[in-house]
Amino acid sequence: MSSISIGKTFTASALALAVSFGAHAVTDQDLLNDHKTVDKIVTYGMGYQGQRYSPMTTLNTSNVNYLTPAWAFSFGGEKQRGQESQPLIEDGVMYVTASYSRIWAVDARTGEQIWQYDARLPDGIMPCCDVVNRGAAIYGDMVYFGTLDAKLVALNKKTGKVVWIKTVADYQEGYAITAAPIVVDGKLITGVSGGEFGIVGKVEAYDAKTGDLLWTRPTVEGHMGYVYKDGKKIESGISGGEAGKTWPGDMWKSGGAATWLGGTYDPETDTLFFGTGNPAPWNSHLRPGDNLFSASRVAIDPNDGSIKWHFQTTPNDGWDYDGVNELIPFDLKENGKTIKAAATADRNGFFYVLNREDGSFIRGFPFVDTISWAEGLDSKTGRPIFKEGGRPGNPADLDGEKGETVVAYPAFLGGKNWMPMAYSPDTELFYVPSNEWSMDIWNEPVSYKKGAAYLGAGFTIKPANDDFIGVLRAMDPKTGKEVWRQNNSAPLWGGAMTTAGGLVFTGTPEGFLKAFDAKTGEELWKFNTGSGVVGTPVTWEMDGEQYVSVASGWGGAVPLWGGEVARVVRDFNQGGMVWTFKLPQDRVSAK
Repeated sequence: MSSISIGKTFTASALALAVSFGAHAVTDQDLLNDHKTVDKIVTYGMGYQGQRYSPMTTLNTSNVNYLTPAWAFSFGGEKQRGQESQPLIEDGVMYVTASYSRIWAVDARTGEQIWQYDARLPDGIMPCCDVVNRGAAIYGDMVYFGTLDAKLVALNKKTGKVVWIKTVADYQEGYAITAAPIVVDGKLITGVSGGEFGIVGKVEAYDAKTGDLLWTRPTVEGHMGYVYKDGKKIESGISGGEAGKTWPGDMWKSGGAATWLGGTYDPETDTLFFGTGNPAPWNSHLRPGDNLFSASRVAIDPNDGSIKWHFQTTPNDGWDYDGVNELIPFDLKENGKTIKAAATADRNGFFYVLNREDGSFIRGFPFVDTISWAEGLDSKTGRPIFKEGGRPGNPADLDGEKGETVVAYPAFLGGKNWMPMAYSPDTELFYVPSNEWSMDIWNEPVSYKKGAAYLGAGFTIKPANDDFIGVLRAMDPKTGKEVWRQNNSAPLWGGAMTTAGGLVFTGTPEGFLKAFDAKTGEELWKFNTGSGVVGTPVTWEMDGEQYVSVASGWGGAVPLWGGEVARVVRDFNQGGMVWTFKLPQDRVSAK
């Protein structure tokens, strides 16, 4: 498929809106304060740290049941699948991306379109896990997003006109960009997708104004990192270790470790946190060793791309558990001390609490009901204690085309996948959209071929229970205890948000946006959007009223890769809209 590249307005009123709105230049201070401000959302994650917490209390547990639709905006056309975006709101304008690398500017008061831009995609794009786009970035007078053919696009945020386009990687090798970029100190920073095609993951920084490449940091050991000055390439920081040190032979050259979810940023330590995906191929017997820096959280200096520290969650990953899930900085208060901590809920089923200054392991614990591949975590290092017989077998042992099959919990789509969790400093709990499923998995022989799937494994995913798959959990990072849970019949695939009003919002594939009591988990409100919600909700204040928005449109990896689970969701309707709700003025004072 291909599309026309456009940046246009459609009506006289839209032209007027483009002039009156979007005039404010977004500054570094705006980005730094995003988690504190309520009249705008200018970062993916509602703040650099990605806590997805709003300090607003207008909407609360007492009046959320009066939340009412304000407007809905359709993404239109036939491209209605996998709407995983998080909207941004600034100066009365919503910027929202959609499937097939599209982006809109919409009047946040009325839902009227201001402009639309569709990327010109070639026929040969190779997204492994649907044609999704998770969001944009704003800086200065520009808005930025990545495309499925691995480009970064900078647009004038008032008009939608192209300012510059840069190629980040070769889509014909399997690269793509699905995550929202992040801007730190004038640098536009992005990761890449494509781990199932034997690409080499990387994080790169570009000058936000010009698009010039500033530094590149590959995430497979053996590949060098570089900074670029005056047109010259200079080796930067940690080189990535010796080639072959934790990889056999030349397998590091196509080692995966894609940075496909993007990153968070901690201003206190001036550190970027990116997760890295699965090593390639899935058949772990072909690549004995830890396979650094795959399935890891990597702390990166935003100034030159050098690695400060790393923490690997699944060494020699043999289940496609990745390690890409967001690492969220937070202050851990215990034993009379405040620790600069960070937390992540891994696809492998374990929740990790780390010291974000040095990456040291504080604690880890299961957040799903069943884990079959590991006995637990080493109490000092956090390294998994592999369970005997938990790894899919080596085809060479059977002298055949297929190794011994094992049943693994969780399935490769993870205890938690891409869908971001939220953290409330009020309750000191993390709210984790998660899933309970297993898989039959076996290994097969495979060899690398540019642009071809590089798995070396087969699998079938199955529900772990008869009556539910998805679970929204409230997890205590101090004790490892599950404080409350809400089961959902279909898998959860959308992000969570929490507020100072004592609320937690998330969506379901059945089409509902739901609100829960952050302390008890009681369901307080729901609204059916007409298609599965796999986006991430946001909330903001405008004209003295509190609004909530979420993208709706079923898709993503579950219907593509879900095996027996796909039967649970096969009748769900696709869609493509962003819904916006607000609390009526006469309900604001309700207590």
